Amino acid sequence: MDHEILTWIFLIGGVLLMILEAVLPGGIAFLLGITGIGVGVLRYFGFLEDPLTATFIWLFTSTILTIAIRPFINKYFKGESSYKLADEDYEAMDQIAEVIEPINDLDNEGRIRFQGISWQARSMEGKIPSGSQVRIKYRDNTTWIVEPADPIESPKNQLKDSNKN
Repeated sequence: MDHEILTWIFLIGGVLLMILEAVLPGGIAFLLGITGIGVGVLRYFGFLEDPLTATFIWLFTSTILTIAIRPFINKYFKGESSYKLADEDYEAMDQIAEVIEPINDLDNEGRIRFQGISWQARSMEGKIPSGSQVRIKYRDNTTWIVEPADPIESPKNQLKDSNKN
């Protein structure tokens, strides 16, 4: 391979890897790009004539740079992270839902609308007519176990009361 072509491959490849970092962030492509440009510059000035030596130097310096510098990059340039409790049952407890089909305590024929989705529901005791508000207590498989919501605490009634004032 011609001396000049390999030099341009290292230089252009290094720049492309650094640009690739914008698409696939993580730090690795950027570090590979820096070492590629470094090896390309060394080849341009005649310090690395042998293609095998240049490739070995690129691999070696990329590995060392990744191992040595990546922890510092991760420390000062943190990615976005978020924490969300993954227990939907726990988050649903004591939430208010609307009854869309009458609920009783004998079977799972009743339905509620919770978070925009229709769910099977069963009351803890007694019957609850459709259109009522219920408070979710827990879930039994795919059926929400509910109790009638106190009309005073209902979000719709709170909203109605705040609009009257």
